[in-house]
Amino acid sequence: MEDYVYILDYLPMGRHPYKRRPVAYGIGESQFTLLELIPKPNVTLSIGERVYVGKELDKREKIMKVKGRISYDDLTPTAHGELLYVLIDIVKRNEDRFVKFFNEAPPITTRFHSLELLPGLGKKTMLEILEERKKKPFESFEDISKRVKNLHHPEKLIAKRILEELQDPHQKYRLFTRPPLMK
Repeated sequence: MEDYVYILDYLPMGRHPYKRRPVAYGIGESQFTLLELIPKPNVTLSIGERVYVGKELDKREKIMKVKGRISYDDLTPTAHGELLYVLIDIVKRNEDRFVKFFNEAPPITTRFHSLELLPGLGKKTMLEILEERKKKPFESFEDISKRVKNLHHPEKLIAKRILEELQDPHQKYRLFTRPPLMK
């Protein structure tokens, strides 16, 4: 269960012509769950806005109901376009969590490391990360960028990996997202 969701799209007139009910699409902050949301009456939501959707109903200021989990394909074109930017924002806001990933990411097999699942990160950079974290744990994204030569925006690599996991329900390895609903 997600407590906070970032809004990816808000349709005040609904998505279907015969159902004129407001609907919003969002992504959870902790497990990156894609959700369809029913806003409270007379509420306006903004793309990128962080809203509470947890179990304490009296704390929900803008969301009446979490309609349910959805897949990447169920999102609107606007939500698809905003998703990477919102993911980068979530990763930056939760920097400690993702820096910890760089410090603790384990090997998957004797020949394949979980760091190699990050898009564009090859063996050479992976080995450099492993060497640097042996010397001293990374403290921030900036620290990673300074100490690992070819890794300029680690937060973008994390966000792109999350996006890949959301787009492909058949991913063999999941680093950050929960498995999708199978229809």
